[in-house]
Amino acid sequence: MSETTTVPIGSYTPSSLRGRIDDITIVDVRTPGEFESIHVPHARNLPLDQLRGRVDEVRSLLDEGREVVLSCRTENRARQAQALLADAGVPSLPILEGGIVAWESEGAPVVQGVLRWDLERQVRLTAGLLVLVSILVSLVFPPARFVAGFVGAGLVFAAVSNTCTMALLLAKLPYNRPRSG
Repeated sequence: MSETTTVPIGSYTPSSLRGRIDDITIVDVRTPGEFESIHVPHARNLPLDQLRGRVDEVRSLLDEGREVVLSCRTENRARQAQALLADAGVPSLPILEGGIVAWESEGAPVVQGVLRWDLERQVRLTAGLLVLVSILVSLVFPPARFVAGFVGAGLVFAAVSNTCTMALLLAKLPYNRPRSG
C-alpha cells in the first residue's frame, strides 16, 4: 500500500496570522501579475504553474526553520499547491483560509501595486467572449457553434476535475507575468 501525504493538515485564519506575519513565510501561488497587484507583506511568490520545478525553494524555507503557509486568491490554488508539494515529499503545509481576499477583507496589511484582474476573472471573460463570439459567428457559419460547446465542455471538466486549462494558459500571458525583472 503506497503512503500518501496529500490530506490537508489545516489552515489559519487571517486574524490568527496577522500578529505573526514577521515570524512566518507566506508562499503565494498566484500568477506574478496577480501577486504584483496585491499581496501579504513579505510574502514570496512561487506561482502554481512553476511550483513543481521550485519545490527545493520551499524545502529550503523549511530547512531554515521557517513556518510556511500557502496562499492564493481564495484557497483553491493553495490546496492544489499543498497536494503538489506533498506528492513531492514536502510535509503538508497549512493554508491561509480565504486567501488574499479574506486577508484584505479583515483589514490586514497588504502591499498594493498595479491593479490587475485576477485569473478567475480573466477566465470568466475569456470563456464568455468565446461563447458569445462563436454564437454570433454561427449565424453566418453554423459550425462555429461547436466552439461554444467546446468551451462549455471545458468548463464542466474544470468544475469536475477542479483544474482549469484555460487558467493555466492565461497564466502564461505577458499580462500575468511580472513587469519588473
